[in-house]
Amino acid sequence: HNALIKYGSLLLLVGQMVGLVLIMRYSRTHTDGEMYLASTAVFMMEIMKFLICLGVVFFQSGSSLAGLSTELYNHVWASPHEMLKLCVPSFLYTVQNNLLYLALTNLDAATYQILYQLKILTTAVFSATMLGRRFSRTKWASLVVLTCGVGVVQVSGSSDRAGASDDEDRNRFVGLVAVLSAACTSGFSGVYFEKILKGSETSLWMRNIQMGLPSMFIALVTVFVEDSAEVSRKGFFVGYSPLVATVITVQAVGGLIVAVVVKYADNVLKVFASSFSILLSCLISAFAFDFRPNFLFSVGAFMVVLSTVMYSKPAKKRALAQRGQALRAASREGTRKTSLVM
Repeated sequence: HNALIKYGSLLLLVGQMVGLVLIMRYSRTHTDGEMYLASTAVFMMEIMKFLICLGVVFFQSGSSLAGLSTELYNHVWASPHEMLKLCVPSFLYTVQNNLLYLALTNLDAATYQILYQLKILTTAVFSATMLGRRFSRTKWASLVVLTCGVGVVQVSGSSDRAGASDDEDRNRFVGLVAVLSAACTSGFSGVYFEKILKGSETSLWMRNIQMGLPSMFIALVTVFVEDSAEVSRKGFFVGYSPLVATVITVQAVGGLIVAVVVKYADNVLKVFASSFSILLSCLISAFAFDFRPNFLFSVGAFMVVLSTVMYSKPAKKRALAQRGQALRAASREGTRKTSLVM
């Protein structure tokens, strides 16, 4: 039963990591009519995610509207300070989701998947500065390998036929800036959210509701700031199709599913899922988008996968040695006290 949960979690993680990127890339490069607006897609995703979390909290409250109302009052209306703190990650996650669409409009899925692994670097840096975490030499070395690998992939110039155009170099630069910005917002907002969660008894689902309220507002403002002319001229749902609805659903449900299933998968499986998703993205891109990786891309991809494995390697020897020293010291102290009593 445990093995089924662990490997089911692995498949779910890989499916979420690969599926969202590939279908989003496809939706941004294969369209028969009008292109849908990324800002409206982000807004719809926030609404769907909010409704899912609301449904979970309703179920946890005994499927009672009175219980749900009490939970919402206590954690939303009566907690303005908490809501204010969560406006920061809400804003950053909304920006990050818009950057995701921009990046996948200008980068192939495989390149995006590799470049976005820089979120490991940004998360480590923000964890060290904001949470005071210490990292081993192996972890810092893995971050150097990761940065070098991402640099090699970027200069390799590999791309798919879907993104081929006269302005390919400019588009690739826009995609690079978008994915680097998304990695930075992902790292900071993730660490900030973790800092808020520490020592809090509020459930993860209620936290998502607290974040969802300002996120929906910010996403709606983004629609009118970025695309008000397009919306007034062509409509809010211009370019929408079953494929676009699938993208929005996978993006909304995927993150929530991962938040639930990650606790069942150990560290090794999570690393395998991340590494396997990169390789799978390359393989599927080769068939679906006529992606042809060159030698430099392959070297860079290998370095990124290697860095992921290095970063997640547990420092067992050092921890065991420190624990052994502590036990020996405690034993000596106990022996000394016993001899004094006698």
